[in-house]
Amino acid sequence: MASEDVKATESAVSKIVNLAEEAKLAREGVKAPSYAFLSICKSLVAGGVAGGVSRTAVAPLERLKILLQVQNPHNIKYNGTIQGLKFIWRTEGFRGLFKGNGTNCARIVPNSAVKFFSYEEASKGILYLYQQQTGNEDAQLTPLLRLGAGACAGIIAMSATYPMDMVRGRITVQTESSPYQYRGMVHALSTVLREEGPRALYRGWLPSVIGVVPYVGLNFAVYGSLKDWLIKSKPFGLAQDSDLSVTTRLACGAAAGTVGQTVAYPLDVIRRRMQMVGWHNASSIVTGDGRSKTSLQYSGMIDAFRKTVKYEGFGALYKGLVPNSVKVVPSIAMAFVTYEVVKDILGVEIRISD
Repeated sequence: MASEDVKATESAVSKIVNLAEEAKLAREGVKAPSYAFLSICKSLVAGGVAGGVSRTAVAPLERLKILLQVQNPHNIKYNGTIQGLKFIWRTEGFRGLFKGNGTNCARIVPNSAVKFFSYEEASKGILYLYQQQTGNEDAQLTPLLRLGAGACAGIIAMSATYPMDMVRGRITVQTESSPYQYRGMVHALSTVLREEGPRALYRGWLPSVIGVVPYVGLNFAVYGSLKDWLIKSKPFGLAQDSDLSVTTRLACGAAAGTVGQTVAYPLDVIRRRMQMVGWHNASSIVTGDGRSKTSLQYSGMIDAFRKTVKYEGFGALYKGLVPNSVKVVPSIAMAFVTYEVVKDILGVEIRISD
């Protein structure tokens, strides 16, 4: 009995010591390895859910935007947001509005997961270096530092999932009259790899990298800065108890999306056009049936810019901007809010505005 009492006492003491150690780690801002891993998983899940929900909600506008970006200028089939959506509904039905969305979700879920997680980790690293450099342990992220963290996150996420984005663009512009049909993402990836080589999967990567810096960077910078400003200044009673309502966070996300997409949009157009290069069985939307039956060939990003402006004018760099503007505002807003709501549900600390 005595030995059992001793063992029970030792077990209790051990538990108390462990609890004390965990409390000490928590006070020092250090998470136990198992907790840290669980937090990472929850963060990735939250980012993935945010991406899937936001993209599915605006899938018809996303498809129309891409069709407007790459359609042959000598054979205009889509001429505006309302007309374009009606044309898709009339010629392809309800399913046509969501063509390519499955591939887009398969891409955007890991993309968003990696992007949000990378942003949080980059933010912590940049903030630590900034605090060390300034000697101020209470220093917070500035808008410029958030821009840098967002840019890093965008480049990492985009590069990791770019092949899926490339084939998603091609699947999206397919119609029933296309001479060759990709049957899905895996079939499209294998076909492009076999017929055009591995480099084809990264066509348009450079303008994507250049564009993702202002786009994702400004998204995070504007969103985080607006949240901080509203919480600190509390204008019009929008912030209560150091928190913002879902509606206010939606507005912050909408503002962030508007700024980011307007600055980076021409690079998005060039990226899409470069992705179509080498597609010998291209959709009739791309090749058309007018004066020019084949799409232009581009030797690189600069050449794509030059030929687009030369043959179609400067306005061609903003083709599809209207449906994209209608799409990107609710999409970005829903992505940020869904991410934070899911993290709240999963019990993960929110750090976007840290």
